Amino acid sequence: MNNKIYKRIQEEINYILDKNMTIREIAKIMKVSKSTVHKDLHERLFYIDEQKYNKVDKILKKHIETRHINGGNATKIKYEKLRKG
Repeated sequence: MNNKIYKRIQEEINYILDKNMTIREIAKIMKVSKSTVHKDLHERLFYIDEQKYNKVDKILKKHIETRHINGGNATKIKYEKLRKG
């Protein structure tokens, strides 16, 4: 594996494990696409460190379970701001 990719994956792991960031947030910081971050954390990480892969996978599953709630709250806040002017 390319050294540049390996370093990027290590940074992504730190963001998600230490700061509980989403794939979208990590992609923005790392200046790569969401697809790249997803591939790094779901495919490449498994071959690098299976224990970290399992930790990251749990966090990502939790994000998936709560995303509809977060999206609903964001929409609610958006329309409350519009109503207030």
